[in-house]
Amino acid sequence: METLDALAMADMIVGNSTAIREIRGLVRFAAETRASVLITGPSGTGKELVAHALHRASSRAASPFIAVNSGAIPRELIESELFGHEKGSFTGAMARRIGHFEAANTGTLFLDEIGEMPLDMQVRLLRVLEDHKVRRIGSNDDVNVDVRLIAATHQCLESAIAEGRFRADLFYRLNVLPIELPALADRVEDVPMLVQHFLSRGFASDNPPVFTDEALAILMAHDWPGNVRELKNLVERAAVFFQGMDVGRDQMAMLLRPARSARAAVAAPVAVELPENVVALAAPMAATPRFARPMDLREHLQNEEKRVLIEALESTGGVVSAAARLVMLQRTTFVEKMKRYQIGREMALSA
Repeated sequence: METLDALAMADMIVGNSTAIREIRGLVRFAAETRASVLITGPSGTGKELVAHALHRASSRAASPFIAVNSGAIPRELIESELFGHEKGSFTGAMARRIGHFEAANTGTLFLDEIGEMPLDMQVRLLRVLEDHKVRRIGSNDDVNVDVRLIAATHQCLESAIAEGRFRADLFYRLNVLPIELPALADRVEDVPMLVQHFLSRGFASDNPPVFTDEALAILMAHDWPGNVRELKNLVERAAVFFQGMDVGRDQMAMLLRPARSARAAVAAPVAVELPENVVALAAPMAATPRFARPMDLREHLQNEEKRVLIEALESTGGVVSAAARLVMLQRTTFVEKMKRYQIGREMALSA
């Protein structure tokens, strides 16, 4: 079991804004109870990370944490996935299967996108929460389970209830301890800390890019429709294209394209008041991004792709299949790109 201060230092709940400090306080409080937790908020705000932090801060930290996306499981398989089945209980049941509830016994089960769960399964889930027992498909025996349930959704479940898509009794059973995550646009003061966090996650290698104050100002002025997930992807993109380089206004223009609507830092009120120097830097970018000099973007991207392919081959001693896995490409695609850029194994090894 870890304290929330330790969790914050471990970068599980990143940020120092008022909203994030409140989230850490709620997690600290919830970790000391057995009650069900419902985490809500827009997509990309880090609901699973908060659930994992809650598990690690609880007395169940040494037991399993199992995450399940309720919306990703085919309807005909969801009962078997959650509760398990016996051998021969249906066509294709070649062996006994332990469901997620049993696998998470004494630990935590995280059900993401709970709003996507079919109504008939909502009834089964409610019964398990009340009785703390599951029954595998094809079995006549109940199995006792001790599971802390954390659910999450980006949907408004109250609206789903009104539309008949979600059971009110299950909502009240799940929503004992609600935790609502803010959009990144509502805590932009956390952006610099998040950028450093993502740069430290490994994909930037030993030569990460350096985000200048100007770049951070632009990031703080962006409206972040994809929330923290969008920022993470942008930082990873910067680590690929601008390794070891300063990231400034020119680089941000490329990284943010296709441009989302930027936060109008001067014309519109924001959730937090940005410093004057940040507004001054960000406002021109929001209106008309400009380059200090012309840049052939296609040529730049091709050069960067060639460099990444060569580095992958260097890292694997010229083994093409292993290099392809490093950059998450099919081997045939990797070979085609080698031919396009006239990269031979000997070139990679001598580079």
